Amino acid sequence: MCNLEKYDEIFVDVFSIEEKNLNENIVRGAVKDWDSLGHVKLITTIEDVFNIMFDTEDILEFDSYDKGKEILKKYNITV
Repeated sequence: MCNLEKYDEIFVDVFSIEEKNLNENIVRGAVKDWDSLGHVKLITTIEDVFNIMFDTEDILEFDSYDKGKEILKKYNITV
């Protein structure tokens, strides 16, 4: 499974979003389950799957599907 597939699967699992709906419109506040608990689940799942540890600043800035892709590049993970 490639990194994009892993990344997409995390969003599908954490937020119950259909994969075909994953796009730049997936932002915190617009997704029903993306509240503080959903955010923690998203972050910890990504950290586990990609074997990384986000900096606090990155956790706070991770507010959209696309922003997450940008942040992962800082950890040498291309999605």
